[in-house]
Amino acid sequence: MKILLINGANLNMLGQREPEKYGTTTLNDIENSVKERARELGAEVEAWQSNHEGDIVDKIQSAKGLYDGILINAGGYTHTSVVIRDAIASVAIPAVEIHMTNIHAREEFRHTSLLSGVCIAQVVGFKELSYILALEGLVNYLR
Repeated sequence: MKILLINGANLNMLGQREPEKYGTTTLNDIENSVKERARELGAEVEAWQSNHEGDIVDKIQSAKGLYDGILINAGGYTHTSVVIRDAIASVAIPAVEIHMTNIHAREEFRHTSLLSGVCIAQVVGFKELSYILALEGLVNYLR
């Protein structure tokens, strides 16, 4: 079972960016934890990050036929990107949306996710643990 983990804009700044909201764990630390847990579950994860919307669309489109599932934390693009939403819908690969904070308890503009309607689930609010919970849910769904 192969899973693609996509991280969007500003997530490369984890560990430095607003530690009161996101903690001090780096994206590299999170990716390594997800890969380790995936191995325990008999899955393989490729982690990838970009700050560029079009690159994220290209990565999603290239996943068709290569991956069984997608984990995605699109960052701020969650609330603005119709094209990332459409890319997820177009590849028909089960995807889980991830957020480290509870987007529904934050600023009003963060309450709406354009991605949730094309994802099988959304995991929010558990900081870096959100990634592990999303992985475990996706692996269970794919089995």
